[in-house]
Amino acid sequence: MPRQARIDAPGALHHIIVRGIERKAIFRDDQDRFDYLSRVERLFTETSATCYAWALMTNHGHFLIGTGKASVATLMRRLLTGYAVTFNRRHRRHGQLFQNRYKSILCQEDPYLLELTRYIHLNPLRAGIVADLESLENYPFSGHSVLMGKQKADWQDAGAILKMFSPYQNIARRKYREYVKQGIASGRRPELVGGGLIRSVGGWKIARQSLQGQERIKGDERILGSGSFVEEVLKECNESFERGYRLRAKGVGVEQLAHRIADEFDIDPAQLFSAVRYPGIVQARSVLCYWAVRELGMTATELARRMGLTQPAVSISVKRGEKIIKEKGLCIERLI
Repeated sequence: MPRQARIDAPGALHHIIVRGIERKAIFRDDQDRFDYLSRVERLFTETSATCYAWALMTNHGHFLIGTGKASVATLMRRLLTGYAVTFNRRHRRHGQLFQNRYKSILCQEDPYLLELTRYIHLNPLRAGIVADLESLENYPFSGHSVLMGKQKADWQDAGAILKMFSPYQNIARRKYREYVKQGIASGRRPELVGGGLIRSVGGWKIARQSLQGQERIKGDERILGSGSFVEEVLKECNESFERGYRLRAKGVGVEQLAHRIADEFDIDPAQLFSAVRYPGIVQARSVLCYWAVRELGMTATELARRMGLTQPAVSISVKRGEKIIKEKGLCIERLI
């Protein structure tokens, strides 16, 4: 069965799960964990990713993040590739470290942000790494200890979670702790690890279920949310896929796209592939980056090579291009 496409959008909330191949350890000792976290800190800061919750186990790890300047795919590729190289060198091993691709679940923020924060932070307790809630508060490889003020992690947005309980930090921590304590009895909560209330039957086939006259729920293993949220996300994905298919069927590539954008901005197409930094050219180049990546399906790395830019520069341009397109009301199908 073909692998499902990643679902991503700037600012989207994602539950990321990375696992060791054949359930083997990806962290053999604390030095491995600290190395991993140092990479997380650097990359999350560089890309402005927002981290709400995290936990490192032995053979897997969890992160709850809001995407920033770079896509989830770009962020995780840089994180996991760099860590695997160092891990293999340090432990004198060869071959794949992680199990297939990491798992990325797009989450509906309002109902699930706190639920997922609690679920992720209880992982070390459920796995028996720590004995009780007090020990969990001092476990250095989970965001729970940051929320409880036992350790610092500037790359974790502890304030966003605590403010949901109270504007006063001490009261917020006490209420948050009670909330986590109440979740211990809930067990492993498999329904939170993708699919919402129902998991997909594979590919784009979606399982449906009527809940005694209530809202019909649609589920997909890449999405966690209400039926209407899942419907909306899948509709956007389908529309984007179909639009990209139509463009490619017309033979539209980055060169043709560049000429159309250059006409729209009244500039020379060659300037889009140059180092010129005039505001109008930067805007046009950003639109080109956005449409090439989001509509034509080019990777940021591939486009960076074509345009003589760095991969992070393309990711920033994609985000900027999205804003410009909305402000100017541009439509790719009207230009082509």
